Amino acid sequence: MGKKYTGKEEEPATSITNNGKVIDVYFDTFQKRYFFLENPNFDVKINEKVLVETQMGLAIGKVIAVKSDYKYDEKEPLKRIIRKATDKDLEKNRELKEDAVKAGFIFRNKIKKYNLNLKLVATEYTFDRKKLIFYFASEERVDFRSLVKDLAAIFKVRIELRQIGVRDFAKMVGDCGSCGKTLCCKSFINKFDSVSIKMARDQGVVVTPSKITGVCGRLKCCIGFENEQYNEIKENYPATGQEVITDEGKGNVVSMNMLNDLIFINIQGKGIGRYRLSEIKFDKQEKIEIEKRQSCCNYIEEN
Repeated sequence: MGKKYTGKEEEPATSITNNGKVIDVYFDTFQKRYFFLENPNFDVKINEKVLVETQMGLAIGKVIAVKSDYKYDEKEPLKRIIRKATDKDLEKNRELKEDAVKAGFIFRNKIKKYNLNLKLVATEYTFDRKKLIFYFASEERVDFRSLVKDLAAIFKVRIELRQIGVRDFAKMVGDCGSCGKTLCCKSFINKFDSVSIKMARDQGVVVTPSKITGVCGRLKCCIGFENEQYNEIKENYPATGQEVITDEGKGNVVSMNMLNDLIFINIQGKGIGRYRLSEIKFDKQEKIEIEKRQSCCNYIEEN
């Protein structure tokens, strides 16, 4: 969300500085974490609420981590925490949330009035009550100028409508994935990375929509953050379709479950058998050539 906080935890910056501790703050409305500099006038602890300035205005967040060795880009300076949230601040924040819920009901009625094809996801007042933000999802461009004017006349504050993507929508609403657990985006993912079909193929996932897409309709995030682990393991395994040597004779690799060290090999006259990596031999140079051909064919199919 702009310069106010970067959220780039895993990418080292080329120009870095480290003046004081960095505070990791979580905001429950849009369910993301951002970093702020500590305030030298006081110490903060995990789970304490703090008042900070964001790009959208003042807001209260919860401290979830304090980092003393975090390095950040000095070209994008972090804002300092303003102060710890007092009991009065927390009471005001509760009132703002209640008022935001009421504003959401009015917003939904106005959507029907103007016949707009959008879905309200969340509503938020900034802490200074100067801005009222409506987060919405829509599959098409929406002309909401008349709606904004109407809302501004009702609430007497600055109105902002922020359209969110389908992944952010799933994160904010929450659901269960095909694994039966809470969605990764809801439970721990803070920043969405790109996910490709190639990643799914490299992991041996069946490339069909029902297998590789999440509840948001996009490729599953787990395909992306598990990809590096698969690539590390994959270097030691043969390519799918490659001829290998076993104690029972030569055969071709049909499929693999690399995380469980299982290789399924079709040996002529004997059928498909299950082997471990230590039980087979293969030509590593041939493997590289096969994977290059497979990668080229996949690229042509996708384009």
